[in-house]
Amino acid sequence: MEQQKLPNATTSIVLGSISFICCCFSAGIGGIILSGIALFLTKKDESLYAEQPELYSNFSQVKTAKIIAIIGLVIAALTLAWTIYSIYSVGGWEGYIEQQTELYEQMGIEI
Repeated sequence: MEQQKLPNATTSIVLGSISFICCCFSAGIGGIILSGIALFLTKKDESLYAEQPELYSNFSQVKTAKIIAIIGLVIAALTLAWTIYSIYSVGGWEGYIEQQTELYEQMGIEI
């Protein structure tokens, strides 16, 4: 029988890779969501491969996707923790917004 590719391997790699970018632009939340989805998909492919390993040819791609997703998840969690700490350290949300407004004014950007 001809070997097939696992169905979610490429999708998992793409989601894991995009999670790195989303860490920077969404305070870590987007990275956590995308990495979580990638990990879920790799888990599905791992269980599919475990049932009949001789049918599938790209299990190494699934392992790579899992590593990328875990790294993305860790970076996203650290980014989220740093964001929460930053907000808390300036006196809550109002203090954070005030600090950001002052920074924008110093740069000549009006809000």
